[in-house]
Amino acid sequence: MSRRSGGRAARVALRQSPLEADARAVHPGMSGGRFKPLTEGQCAAVFDASLGLLEELGMGQATPEFRALVTAAGGHIDEYDRLRFPRELVQQAIASAAKEFTVHHFGADDGVVLGGDRVHFATAGAAVLMLDHDTQRFRHSELNDCYNTARLADTLDHIHVFVRTVVARDMETSRLVDVNTAFATMAGTSKPQGTSFFEPEHVHEVAAMYDIALGGEGEFRRRPFMIANNTFVVPPLRFAHDSALCLAEQVRAGIPINLLSAGQAGATSPAALAGSLAQALAECLAGLTCVNLLSPGHPCIMGLWPFVSDLRTGAMSGGSGEEAVLNAAAAQMANYLGLPSGVAAGMADSKQPDNQAGHEKGNAVTLAANAGANLVYESAGMLASLMACSLEAMVIDNDMLGAINRTVRGIEVTPETLSSATIADVVRGAGHFLGHSQTLSMMQSEYVYPEVGNRLSPDDWVDAGARSVVDVAHERVVTTLADHVPSHLTPEAEQQIRETFDIRLPPLRR
Repeated sequence: MSRRSGGRAARVALRQSPLEADARAVHPGMSGGRFKPLTEGQCAAVFDASLGLLEELGMGQATPEFRALVTAAGGHIDEYDRLRFPRELVQQAIASAAKEFTVHHFGADDGVVLGGDRVHFATAGAAVLMLDHDTQRFRHSELNDCYNTARLADTLDHIHVFVRTVVARDMETSRLVDVNTAFATMAGTSKPQGTSFFEPEHVHEVAAMYDIALGGEGEFRRRPFMIANNTFVVPPLRFAHDSALCLAEQVRAGIPINLLSAGQAGATSPAALAGSLAQALAECLAGLTCVNLLSPGHPCIMGLWPFVSDLRTGAMSGGSGEEAVLNAAAAQMANYLGLPSGVAAGMADSKQPDNQAGHEKGNAVTLAANAGANLVYESAGMLASLMACSLEAMVIDNDMLGAINRTVRGIEVTPETLSSATIADVVRGAGHFLGHSQTLSMMQSEYVYPEVGNRLSPDDWVDAGARSVVDVAHERVVTTLADHVPSHLTPEAEQQIRETFDIRLPPLRR
């Protein structure tokens, strides 16, 4: 009887109001960095190799502005028309770079603080397909998917930053894509967020739209809530012209930047993982140097996203063990330099939210988080090696992220948690810990519980309908899309934005 009573008491305690965020078992920004795939000497060797690449090979296809900035600071253009970066110049950029910064919640003074060993989970991606939640078939992604993925992420506690996951393929021009994607993302969540840009002139238009949303000119610069994902390089070691132009405008607009290098080992970067890592670091350091010559201390993330290939076919393999350890090492390298870090993990090769997706995502995200990545991008929703996104996968992955964040937290060893007195109480008393005051007090502060994952006995699971986790996640998706309409964007701001810009998303429900 006492055993049943203890179980009932525990369940009652679990149903009580949630604890304040900082008292829960996990929260955004927990300290990572315990997993170190590289030794200190190996980090030094990778860094030295990256400096050598920039000094001896430099970057091709530099924009006129970047050429002028770097050559005025001691660099030069070589006989191959490549922009060379002296070691000292790159090291000066590292010294002057922002070591931490805040990406705000919409209209708030607080937000996500990036830097140090703080770990956060983010979506991301430029998927061109959605695994439709009604038909369970792939279809082209659309603007409404940008909004719906943002709305869903707005309700998922363990997704700390929402970066647009899909491309709005129903938009006819790059301007419509850039402006409407930024609007749909902003309207869908008040969380810190991210988007990307095709053309430099769109950067200032979107910044102006954000000012309207926040209530006045200069408000976005004062409390930026968006990070610009900028893949400014075409590996190996060349600038991507339009993205590099966008990079300069993002600095001028006061937008935090994720400096992205996404070489693919065996294709656009070396098959040797160390070489792929060194190349990615060199490319990101080139971007960091140019940004800091434009504006010292501008907020940037070192977005080393080294991808790998299945060398049998040449296809990208986002869910491989090589990808997992490589991105963990990328996080370690950024932390080694004391710079904010962002890596890509969770890019399952599976086409469904199944066992394959689960082990691929769990392995990669766990290593990246425990390596201390400030932002683990692609951590929820992505399938088919980044070609597709699934709403059900986002919900399931949210459970995964909570569990992984618990591994980042680790185990606190104190006189209280060693529990000698508690053990004595139980040995001399009830003989079990179910109803003990320590058990009840720690149910939410020590443990993380899944929202859609099932822990019932087989018999109880059958009695409850024998539903799979995908079935439960689908129900959550349908309910959220029907009921959750974020209200942080005021009707007045929405109207002004629609009068100023060609917004194709239907008017928001209130």
